[in-house]
Amino acid sequence: MKMIVNVDQNWGIGLKNQLLVRIPADLKFFREHTENHVVVCGRHTLESFPGQVPLPNRTTIVLSRNPKYNVRHAIMARSVEDLIGILKEEGYDLDDVYIIGGQKVYQDLLPYCDTAYVTKVDYEYEADAYFPNLDNDEDWECTEVSEEQTYYDIIYHFTTYTRKNPVEM
Repeated sequence: MKMIVNVDQNWGIGLKNQLLVRIPADLKFFREHTENHVVVCGRHTLESFPGQVPLPNRTTIVLSRNPKYNVRHAIMARSVEDLIGILKEEGYDLDDVYIIGGQKVYQDLLPYCDTAYVTKVDYEYEADAYFPNLDNDEDWECTEVSEEQTYYDIIYHFTTYTRKNPVEM
């Protein structure tokens, strides 16, 4: 599985259930990587989407412990174990599964992922949700960094992190 995320200098990802910054090239990068694939997100992330509905052209799995929470046009998973079972049962290629947030989902599924696409913004925003700092995790290494990108006065890089010892599921 893969993760895809936009982080600030402190690995912040959100504030009050909203992205810290919207960069058109980053949103395009996200769309190009996730369209026609399986995406896994938590309830709060889903509720931050336009209309609080799954994104188009993706199979969406929502990870929520709340047994009463259901979403039209999405598959519900109640635990990480349930999610893994669904992925195997449905025969999804794990290379086609993208974890898209939020904080708890990223934390819980990091051990199952082998690649992370991280858009790193060179700015420190106020944040209340964070992605695990892969620079401080000895299991991960940064294997690719784009040239410097800019959007108005925002400087950012597209980076790829790879797990040193791939996960077996």
